Amino acid sequence: MGRITADQQWMETAFTMAKRGTCPRRQVGAVLVDTNGRFMSSGRNGPPRGSPHCIDTPCPGAGQKSGEGLHLCEAVHAEVNSLLQCHDVDDIETAYCTDSPCVDCTKMLLNTSCKRIVFRREYPHSKSREWWTRAGREWVKYDGAIDTE
Repeated sequence: MGRITADQQWMETAFTMAKRGTCPRRQVGAVLVDTNGRFMSSGRNGPPRGSPHCIDTPCPGAGQKSGEGLHLCEAVHAEVNSLLQCHDVDDIETAYCTDSPCVDCTKMLLNTSCKRIVFRREYPHSKSREWWTRAGREWVKYDGAIDTE
């Protein structure tokens, strides 16, 4: 058995984080890594602290299609939760996300030193990629192996 790549390691970690997500629409995980490839923080999507989980008490956005009705969804996105846990957003090199970030999360990541977003599934917001790459940053769809068992 060979050594897994850093991208595989952190993507698997993001998918593990997603398993704790409580949004019935989509379980998303995110991991932030520094320039040396070291873990900085992680997050998953779910309600704000003290609010009921949508899998128990669905919010008004729970029945919306993916990418739509975001203003009705009460979940805090995985990328935001990972940024809230990060000690220094000026040290972020890569954001590993199960799903490419929505436009709001992309704007937040653009306001950090993050240079790469690596994701597995494409989210239905094409502006995210446009804004990210226009800023000269790397947008990577990860198609490699993921062991999520």
